[in-house]
Amino acid sequence: MAVERSAERDAAIAALLGHVPFDGWTRRALRAGLADIGMAPEDAEQLFPGGAADMIETFCDWADRRMAEGAAALDPALRLHQRVRAVIALRLEQNRPHKEAIRRALALLALPGHARLAARCTARTVDAIWHAAGDRSADFSWYTKRAILAAVYGATVLYWLRDSSEDDTATLAFLDRRLSGVGRIGSVRRRAEAMMGRLRPA
Repeated sequence: MAVERSAERDAAIAALLGHVPFDGWTRRALRAGLADIGMAPEDAEQLFPGGAADMIETFCDWADRRMAEGAAALDPALRLHQRVRAVIALRLEQNRPHKEAIRRALALLALPGHARLAARCTARTVDAIWHAAGDRSADFSWYTKRAILAAVYGATVLYWLRDSSEDDTATLAFLDRRLSGVGRIGSVRRRAEAMMGRLRPA
């Protein structure tokens, strides 16, 4: 399901984020954000009729697009795994001012009723990371790469939320350790593909 996009919704999300640490992902926070940027607070329900879930999904999509825009400046000479690392580092840097809002979003997404939304947001973000890094695979590796990176990215975000080091230094070291395991992604993928090949009918 596609996320509804508009300049008004993007502006509202950007304005909302500063209020989430105090008021959560609520219409109260949204109305305060709208007032900050001169938009009518009463437009809150019209902009995000789905409430908190709608706001969080839009924020994730907004963050994906900001990440992709920033990643366009990456050195094309970098190898794929280096670009993946650079894209994730960029995303963390961009979202550093919104860490508490993200913490609150993850708490909501962890609720059983939001499991499908959480999976959808994660899948979109991981796909956006691979695309921003320059991966255009369309074969079986598309699935294995994204499944592996979802685990790495999810663990990294949870570590990052507890990280108080300057410029996310500790988180990036954690990410490097996790990605060193992903360096074996090729052998993992080949084994998976070989297994799938044996399961296919002749």
